[in-house]
Amino acid sequence: MRNWTATEASRRFSELLDAIEHGETITITRGNRAIAEIGPARRRTGADLRAALADVPPPDDRFEADIDAARHLLTADEGDPWADA
Repeated sequence: MRNWTATEASRRFSELLDAIEHGETITITRGNRAIAEIGPARRRTGADLRAALADVPPPDDRFEADIDAARHLLTADEGDPWADA
């Protein structure tokens, strides 16, 4: 891990991205205080999504009806729904 000042990171942004692309994590500092850590992006998988949604309850029956109603609004040939507003 390396430290770069905010000014250095700004002036050498392309080099910063190259270092990150090669696996480095860079700490950006301003006034001798760490303000950000930038590192390689982590590849996301279906397992990550499942883990993120593990504690989210499944949609209820009303959700399906709401989606159908929204889809109908997008596909209906009724003209502008806001014309009378």
